[in-house]
Amino acid sequence: MAAGPRDPGCRPAAGARFFCTVGRGLEPFLMQEVRARLEATQVEYISGKVFFTTSSDLNVLKTLKSAERLFLLIKKQFPFNVSSVSKGKMFSEMQTLINDDPESWLNAISIWKSLLELDAEKEKLSQRHANPLKRKLGENDTIIAKKLKTEQMQATQEIGDCPLEKQIEEETLEQGNLLPKRETFQEVFQNGIAKAVNTHNQNGLTFRVSCRCSGTVAKTFTAQEVGRIIGIALMKQFGWKADLRNPNLEIFIHLNDMYSVVGIPVFRVPLASRAYIKTAGLRSTVAWAMASVAEIKAGMFVLDPMCGLGTILLEAAKEWPDVYYVGADVSTSQLLGACDNLKAAGLKDKIELLKVSVIELPLPSESVDIIISDIPFGKKFKLGKDIKSILQEMESRNHLVSTEHHEEFREV
Repeated sequence: MAAGPRDPGCRPAAGARFFCTVGRGLEPFLMQEVRARLEATQVEYISGKVFFTTSSDLNVLKTLKSAERLFLLIKKQFPFNVSSVSKGKMFSEMQTLINDDPESWLNAISIWKSLLELDAEKEKLSQRHANPLKRKLGENDTIIAKKLKTEQMQATQEIGDCPLEKQIEEETLEQGNLLPKRETFQEVFQNGIAKAVNTHNQNGLTFRVSCRCSGTVAKTFTAQEVGRIIGIALMKQFGWKADLRNPNLEIFIHLNDMYSVVGIPVFRVPLASRAYIKTAGLRSTVAWAMASVAEIKAGMFVLDPMCGLGTILLEAAKEWPDVYYVGADVSTSQLLGACDNLKAAGLKDKIELLKVSVIELPLPSESVDIIISDIPFGKKFKLGKDIKSILQEMESRNHLVSTEHHEEFREV
């Protein structure tokens, strides 16, 4: 089925169809969040993905906290039946993703360009009021660049960029190494936006295809094979050129036994990669979801007695700043990492850190409004005491939120 508005000239203000990838068990949190933050409509989900329609701009879309990555939806349809057809027949069916409804692709590209143009215009306005001296690459940009490299390495392992047939490559690509380089944050983001905004016709677009196959499809076809056939079809249909190094446009395809989804990544850096977290501990999306369950309100006293690197407190303090936060841990190395995170996030004066055991908290009973914690487990970090006695100690202080107590987080 085609996604997005039918009017080829439609701008984001009229509403566009998006989807986000999300950790297992966090779909309800993201559904609630897109309704509240984006005033989204037509919100629905399948395992690992949430679909919605919104007219929000990029600055608002960036505020999503429980999502992993954000995509502009091109197509969402039933899965391909790979059991009763030949491989050649299956390749022909895959090409119908492009050939049967090229208008949906052109609509999505138009909306994607409009989003970038609006963002570029706002950036120009903000630069007029900024310091005229050229700004050096800041600490946050460095953090984002490091996270981008990590995400690119993970994407190469899980999805993989899909090279096209050699004959097509010779017609459309320069000779040399075709593997994409790991660009810096400024090269990827700023140059990518500039190229996309300056592209005035469909023939000037460059692209690459990233694929993920699972289920029966993955047993029959590799991601490289799927990417190859989709890439050839795009070049024939629209005249776009393949560029695996630094394309204007990236096409993401996920095929499995439940659905076939095609989209455009809106941001190169995943939403889950927080610029204000220097050293990652608990997954940022899970930390935010835990804080949201706690129903934190202004003026409260919130304690994480096993704070580790302080991820939960960081996510909470960013969302609910007018609260007194305290983090405690027995590990000096973890507290040092938490201190670095607080400095990077500019929250050193918002969160107090204590080196103390969870069973020796220097706080009277019922003095804390909310206790929220990701209880350590596993080989690297684990509790030496019985878990029940520690939970009882924490519960005696007051309202407790933990991964052990909430069904929503057990699958995450």
